[in-house]
Amino acid sequence: MKPIEIEEIDKLPGIRIKENDTFCFRCHPEVECFNRCCRNLNLFLYPYDVLRLKQSLEMTSDAFLDKYVDIVMRPANHFPDVLLRMADNSEKTCPFLAEAGCAVYHHRPDTCRTFPIEQGIMYDASRKKDLPVFFYRPPDFCLGQHEPEEWTVPDWIEDQEAEQYHTMTIRWSEIKRLFQNDPWGFEGPAGPKAKMAFMATYNIDQFRGFVFQSSFLKRYQIKSTLRQKIKTDDMTLLKFGFEWVKVFVWGIKCKSIKVRS
Repeated sequence: MKPIEIEEIDKLPGIRIKENDTFCFRCHPEVECFNRCCRNLNLFLYPYDVLRLKQSLEMTSDAFLDKYVDIVMRPANHFPDVLLRMADNSEKTCPFLAEAGCAVYHHRPDTCRTFPIEQGIMYDASRKKDLPVFFYRPPDFCLGQHEPEEWTVPDWIEDQEAEQYHTMTIRWSEIKRLFQNDPWGFEGPAGPKAKMAFMATYNIDQFRGFVFQSSFLKRYQIKSTLRQKIKTDDMTLLKFGFEWVKVFVWGIKCKSIKVRS
């Protein structure tokens, strides 16, 4: 998910694919390059990716982050990027690559689902809304691009069961865009406030403990139905975490969370 400026859109690599444009692609074990794309990746993980993967592996979110993730703070950024850590072998394969293919296929990240389509986010100032932008960008070695099957982007998203992923990626992009300005002040991006924002978006099991085992509920008013749901429902908790970060970091008002006076 790359933020894209409208004046830069025609300079980006790949072919821009609009809603009704078609592209050719099919990946299957019979193509000689099968699984070759699962090596030496700079694979960004978004909060919903982490949620699904930790559920698939039956791990807590903090254990998953510790074992499978590199957290990278890039220069001039105010929130870290989260990347999947490649295996420690000569080919630097994806840690979930098995002989038969992806071992977490049904819970694979958004980027993997939409390959060879890459998704960016463009902010529409007139509508005050983040909009997805798609590019067809298979690597040169990919033989799937020469298969005869034709797709539109909506058809491909549906076929790959990526609708929920894309919805959550766009919601996350709205939060991430706010971090284009430094909200941390003298604490910096490694301070306690920044760590809490990261916890609420990526380490949701720890965030759940924070909500129910600290003074959180004395400081924030939450409807009882929502409070009960976030005790057990990871998806609801993640959405709640997104909203809380807006309140906690920027003081943006939210219907579901009110600061107690």
